[in-house]
Amino acid sequence: MPQIWSIFISIFLAELGDKTQLSTVLFASDKSLSPLSVFLASAGALALSSLLAVFFGNVLGKYMQFIPLKLMAGVCFIGIGCWTVWDHFQK
Repeated sequence: MPQIWSIFISIFLAELGDKTQLSTVLFASDKSLSPLSVFLASAGALALSSLLAVFFGNVLGKYMQFIPLKLMAGVCFIGIGCWTVWDHFQK
């Protein structure tokens, strides 16, 4: 059970203030849309994208056992961070 809380907290904190949440805020501000429909569409999209991530992560975990996936994820996040900083200073 502690692993589930760790996953929940990590994903929750990662989603705060990202593009997905900001898009949801913008859709929710549209008076022609009901808040419930925005919530259901947003939650469904997040659930589907999470389902795909779990599926592909599981497949990668089976076929790429020689490279730890946590290491790959960490390197990718560092790479994205470096790219973002680089792009900031190029403008």
